[in-house]
Amino acid sequence: MEIASIHFEGNEIACIKIDQGYLPIPIINQRFQKDWPADLLSILQGEKLGEIKEWFQSSIVNFSADLTELSIPQESASFAPLYRLPRKIWGIGLNYQAHAEDLSAKLPDTEPASFMKPDTTIIGHNDTIKIPELSKRTTGEAELGLIFGKKCRNVNRDNWQSVIAGFTTIIDMTAEDILQRNPRNLTQAKSFDTFFSFGPIFYTLDEVDDFSLLEVQTVINGEMQAKNTVGNMTFPLDYLVSYHSQIMTMLPGDILSTGTPGAAVLRDGDIIECQISDFLPLKNHVIDLKLEG
Repeated sequence: MEIASIHFEGNEIACIKIDQGYLPIPIINQRFQKDWPADLLSILQGEKLGEIKEWFQSSIVNFSADLTELSIPQESASFAPLYRLPRKIWGIGLNYQAHAEDLSAKLPDTEPASFMKPDTTIIGHNDTIKIPELSKRTTGEAELGLIFGKKCRNVNRDNWQSVIAGFTTIIDMTAEDILQRNPRNLTQAKSFDTFFSFGPIFYTLDEVDDFSLLEVQTVINGEMQAKNTVGNMTFPLDYLVSYHSQIMTMLPGDILSTGTPGAAVLRDGDIIECQISDFLPLKNHVIDLKLEG
C-alpha cells in the first residue's frame, strides 16, 4: 500500500494511492463508515495501518466503482510532508564509503555515525530548500528513510521488519562548511530550517521485494550525482534498527534516515531529487537566502 499526505480542504490529509489518484481517509470514513485518523502520523501512533491495509486490499474495495469519483486526481494533488511532528528523526552519516571519501572522512566501521534533527527542518515534495546565510557550502543528500510503526526497545536484528511500518524518500541537507570547521558542529550543520525533506509517498514493507537491491540516487537538475544500492551500506537496515533501539525507545512515526550514496553542493535555482528505484521521486527547489533581497 502507498500513502501520501495531500493538502485537502485546508488540512494535510493521509490519502491512499490508487490507479485513479489519491483516496482521502476522511472520505473513506464517510463513505465506508470507518473511524480512522485523518493523518499518517496519527494512523501510525494509533497502530491502525494494518487495519487500513487489510481493508484496502479486500476485493470489495479494489473493485468499487466509487473510487474514481471519490479520489483526488494525480495531476491536481498537492503534496505535503508525510507528517510534521515525529518524536525523533535519526540520521546516519557516512554509511557508504563513497560519501566518506567526499568529505575526506574516515569510514565508521564499529558503529554508525548517528545524529538527530529537529522537526523544524521538515519540508515536503516541491517545497523550497533555503541555503542559510550562515553557510557558503550547503549540500543535499538523497537517502532511504525507514519509518517505525511500533514502540520498541532492544530489537533483535532478525526481527527488524516487525517494528518498521514502511519506507520513504528523503533529502537531507548539511551546511558542510560549518561541519568542516569543527566536526562537533554536526547538530548546527544539520538543523537549519528546510534541511529535511521527506515524502511524497510512504510505502508499506510489502511494496519492496528485496530491500538490498534498492538503488538510491542523488540527482541535481536532472543529472545523477551519486548512486549506490542499499546492499552496499556499511551498516545494513537490520543493524541500524537494532542499534538505535538499544540507545532509546523508538516510537511509531520515528524516522531513521539511512545514509546517502553521495552529496551534491546546492546552488540557488537548483532542483534536487531523491530517486529510489521505482519510488515516486522526491523533488525540491533551492534558493540561497544570501541572494535574496
